[in-house]
Amino acid sequence: MNKYEIMLMIEPDVAEERHQEIIERVKSTITQAGGSWDGVDPWGKRKLAYEIDHHAEAWYFVLTFDAPAEALAEVTRVLAITDGVMRHMAVNRPRGGGRRQPDSAPEPVEAGA
Repeated sequence: MNKYEIMLMIEPDVAEERHQEIIERVKSTITQAGGSWDGVDPWGKRKLAYEIDHHAEAWYFVLTFDAPAEALAEVTRVLAITDGVMRHMAVNRPRGGGRRQPDSAPEPVEAGA
């Protein structure tokens, strides 16, 4: 069993109920394959660095779970064909820590420091 996390980007005009449907589908796929669901970390609506399909914003979610590799393959296949999903990326979760939501604005750097 491997530890994974998926960064999920959903189109900005998709209803909040649809967000939950997409996440529940991922969760059920993981649990049916014998994996365990750790949770979802909603990062909210954020501005994109560049437009994707004429969208300047997206809803961000980080999904964390333990699953066999076959379950991850099925989840990525389903997300690739799901309406409303802009992008997704699955990675092995780092040991000893997780991701945290980025700050809304970076801290200024002092000159000469």
